Amino acid sequence: MTRRLRSHELADWDRAHLWHPFTQMQEWEQERPLIIERGKGPYLIDSLGRKYLDGVSSLWVNVHGHRHPALDRAIHRQLAKIAHSTLLGLSNPPAILLARELIRLAPPGLTRVFYSDDGSTAVEVALKMAVQYWQQHVPRAGPKRTFLHLRLGYHGDTVGAMSVGGIDLFQKRFHPLLFSTLAADPPYCYRCPLGLAYPSCAIACLEPIEDMLKQRHREIAGLIIEPLVQAAAGMLTAPPGYLTRIRDLCSRYHVLLIADEVATGFGRTGRMFACDHEGVTPDLMAIGKGLTGGYLPLAATLATEEIYRAFLGTHEEGTAFFHGHSYAGNPIGCAVALANLTVFRRERTLTRMEARISALSRLLRPLSKLAHVGDIRQRGYMVGIELVKDRATRIPYPLAHRIGHRVAMEARRRGLVIRPLGNVMVLMPPLITKLRELTRMVRMLHDSIRTVTES
Repeated sequence: MTRRLRSHELADWDRAHLWHPFTQMQEWEQERPLIIERGKGPYLIDSLGRKYLDGVSSLWVNVHGHRHPALDRAIHRQLAKIAHSTLLGLSNPPAILLARELIRLAPPGLTRVFYSDDGSTAVEVALKMAVQYWQQHVPRAGPKRTFLHLRLGYHGDTVGAMSVGGIDLFQKRFHPLLFSTLAADPPYCYRCPLGLAYPSCAIACLEPIEDMLKQRHREIAGLIIEPLVQAAAGMLTAPPGYLTRIRDLCSRYHVLLIADEVATGFGRTGRMFACDHEGVTPDLMAIGKGLTGGYLPLAATLATEEIYRAFLGTHEEGTAFFHGHSYAGNPIGCAVALANLTVFRRERTLTRMEARISALSRLLRPLSKLAHVGDIRQRGYMVGIELVKDRATRIPYPLAHRIGHRVAMEARRRGLVIRPLGNVMVLMPPLITKLRELTRMVRMLHDSIRTVTES
């Protein structure tokens, strides 16, 4: 069977049998699917042998590039021992060693690791821990069963994670299933809900959050936030000091701070965790995506010792945390995650990124001259380019125009794989992407935006 014939067969079988996530399948069935067969470094290779730069890190998970030898070896070594054994009532060396290494790298004060399998479940764990913590540790504090979150936030697609999210497109149909929460406006400086401008605003968007905490802290178990960057909202970047003040408010009003570092963790912002930029330690921290370097699904929720100890007691007291996952602490996943963290250290990944992050900022500047680029937001290797119908008035393109999708398809034609968020073009390359490849990515994105928006 020739490569081309097999590719056509696979495409037909895909359209006949697969249901893709976050995809309008009626459109998909009319398009030719891009079938990725192999990868190497920052490149993806399709079933016809064509190469593409991976401009979205395979949905924000790949860290050190595809087929990194150290990560490949870690999986092979672990497979020679055991693929999986439960963490319920047993343990395994990779899970233990990874937990120890994560605590060494995490913001000071986080001391315990609870494993799960993806970002949504790591968030669900944090929400349940927060509610049970207040019930058992400080019952006099009040019922404390609800959560405060930011509008346009995204924390996953399970029911609990959707309940603390704020993107209607993803969750509006499921509102009857969700539990009640409190919401506040995010620091969306380009479209400030208060009509102000940074820095003269003095981060006034924090004032409604403080008012809500002051009035309702006895019912709020936690405030959940994506530190520094609201990723799925379109890479909305918080101004300096915002996260620090959120931490101070949570401490003042006795509300747990839950940091969702699923997207921002493992070097995406230029530090191991986004919280590191402002020296903030959350009470609970959800991690996933880049934890295994983009190889296998694995997630975790990190907690302080104070939270952990609130769950200790006799069996009859029922204070244990009754939550778990079949593949929690999977030895293969933990082994490759350990190798991922070793690569960070040995290859000095974060140090080497510093110059490239500055270079990426310079490369992006010419895009601001394009007629339909309204805003460019960057934190480390996380970039959002907001396209607008009219730059002077900031009027957005109607979603029906599918402008982001059209730009992504044009970029693919040029050899760049990206995935937009509505009218926002997202660029989030693997951390090992070198300057020449970053230059090619930005040039292809620039030309694709110009071709689609100015035609």
